[in-house]
Amino acid sequence: MLQTQRQSVAEKILSLPLGKDVKSFLDYLTVEAGLSGNTILAYGRDLKGFLKFCKVNKVEQIQQIKPSFIQEYLRVLTKANRSESSVKRSLIAVRMFLRFAKLTGLVEDDFAAILESPKLWQKLPIVCSKQQVVNLLNAPSPDEPFYYRDRAILELLYAVGVRASELAGLKTSDLNLEIGYLRCLGKGNKERIIPLGKVAIAATVEYLSKLRPKLSKPFSGDFLLLSRTGRQMGRIEIWRLVKKYAIRAGMPRNLTVHTLRHCFATHLLAGGADLRSVQEMLGHVDIATTQIYTHVDQERLRSIHKKFHPRP
Repeated sequence: MLQTQRQSVAEKILSLPLGKDVKSFLDYLTVEAGLSGNTILAYGRDLKGFLKFCKVNKVEQIQQIKPSFIQEYLRVLTKANRSESSVKRSLIAVRMFLRFAKLTGLVEDDFAAILESPKLWQKLPIVCSKQQVVNLLNAPSPDEPFYYRDRAILELLYAVGVRASELAGLKTSDLNLEIGYLRCLGKGNKERIIPLGKVAIAATVEYLSKLRPKLSKPFSGDFLLLSRTGRQMGRIEIWRLVKKYAIRAGMPRNLTVHTLRHCFATHLLAGGADLRSVQEMLGHVDIATTQIYTHVDQERLRSIHKKFHPRP
């Protein structure tokens, strides 16, 4: 029943101006924010009302939305004899959508800031723009002793959207760089296979050929990422490494490893990737540990990753 209602709202949204942008936002909430189906449905209905207001006022592109337009929408809501909680909920939905538009590069100005800051927005993860991510990926200096490893870490985090613990647990045998795939063991020991882009492959190959042999010790085993002492890198080391380069790149100070996972998902969705494929790559769907992906499934995910990821 709930799924049918959400589908109906989504269809109505897509029939309105800006519908595609709002649909991408709702997909983002589903994949990354972890909000309930009822909450997503409520936001969809509120944003449908906002889109109808846009249509009446001949606003067909998100770039046409200005502070005065948002203020007028607030005035209309207030005059419509709606309850205070209903008005606030509608404004929260609009503000979240506009912040999403800013973070994903749909608009340059943060018009959402003129609305009251809702606590609910704090539940949404930080997402950086594509240029901010590029700045972070370029932060390691070739003059640094661990340049090849650190560059590979950053590229892999953004290329495949893995968690810090998943990256730390990777072994060289989990990589198929010739074909371009990475096997990841996620939460609940569930295995997933994720396509690798050319840039991430190149960075990993350089690390494997130029630095890892120097770091490797008899006790290193098959772990992909090694510390300066030759031991497996832990997730805390990866967190600190990302934080260091984030500060160097002038990124938000509260940026974390998980931020790159959010960027991975958001940028794919913003580029037009379908929700189901992004869920598979994130590991948000049930995949049994022993499940073997068919050749068709692998090629489908590879084509989606190559087509929609901004750093193929």
